[in-house]
Amino acid sequence: MQRTWDSGFHSTALAGTLHFEVVLPVDYATSGRRYPVVYFLHGLPAKSEDYRGLGFVQNALDGLGPKAILVVPQGARGGDSDPEYLDQGPGRKWATAIAAELPRVIDARYRTIASRRGRALIGLSAGGYGAMHLALDHLAAFSVVESWSGYFHPTDPTGLQGLDLGSAQDNDRANVHTQALRLRATLRSQRTLIAFYVGKGDTRFEAENEQLNQELSRAGISHVFRLYAGGHDQQLWGRYAPAWLALAVSHLAPAR
Repeated sequence: MQRTWDSGFHSTALAGTLHFEVVLPVDYATSGRRYPVVYFLHGLPAKSEDYRGLGFVQNALDGLGPKAILVVPQGARGGDSDPEYLDQGPGRKWATAIAAELPRVIDARYRTIASRRGRALIGLSAGGYGAMHLALDHLAAFSVVESWSGYFHPTDPTGLQGLDLGSAQDNDRANVHTQALRLRATLRSQRTLIAFYVGKGDTRFEAENEQLNQELSRAGISHVFRLYAGGHDQQLWGRYAPAWLALAVSHLAPAR
């Protein structure tokens, strides 16, 4: 694959530059085809350059037969290391920057399949929360969402305490459990892949993943859930990255 480092655009939502990394299929320059896009969100808290540290995702995607563009956006900046992929006031509207502004920029700059059938949103740990929350909040933009060892309500940097966003309405809207149940009719009728996994030894997030699995099952919302041996670590994510990326890409429109 070919890699483009330090791409970015001026984000109105962030009142500054949102940096991102783009990895293009090896035949992108010569094929003339349009490709689906996998957006991947990293964990938090993070440094401003941590979006560059997901080479294992690129390597896993390299091994797949189906071709896709990989986009890894910045999820934090200096002085704002744990924004939780949420809109939290002027200059901190990370949800808008990543779920609304970024796809428009990618569609304008690259040959993409510019529809929900051409977009997946995946994340690990805090990125798993961000992916699930943003995809459910933007179902018109994404048809595939995966959480790898994520959680499903915004937390503090330890992952142990929930965040109070200032009102019961804001807290409810940011909670994936209530989001999914509110959207049950739409999710039953609309073709959307919801998939998530967690390690059995993940003492912070295993119980909440089990909870969401049970809630979606009771609500009749189709989804994929797996519980694996392992903890909250790179070894687990690296082991299952090829299979879970293949699952995501198989549910997207193929390059054409």
